[in-house]
Amino acid sequence: MAPAFGLVDAAAEIEKADQIIATMTTGKLELIAKQMRALREEAERVLTAAKRDADLHRVKCNFEKQPGGVYHLYRRANGELYFSLMAPDEWTTRPAQEHVASYRMEADRSFTPLERK
Repeated sequence: MAPAFGLVDAAAEIEKADQIIATMTTGKLELIAKQMRALREEAERVLTAAKRDADLHRVKCNFEKQPGGVYHLYRRANGELYFSLMAPDEWTTRPAQEHVASYRMEADRSFTPLERK
């Protein structure tokens, strides 16, 4: 004969199951929330990079930019930006402009910032 399974035991079992389900559900929802934050941050990075790339494609340039090329961004005293093929250390005289950054154009026409030396 099986032991008696009383109403109190059934209530305790239901309460235990509810606690486990609540804990598991909370854990899963916290994981989903964390993933959503990570996706939002990644979306913000993608949009920021896209805006930067679009802005860089509009910078004055007297040559045709090609994927794989390295281009150096300068700012004139009046604030105007322009691209040059010459790196800051390649100038024979000190340029009157400020070197802002250097970029490599990727095959997808995006720009990858190069670290300054």
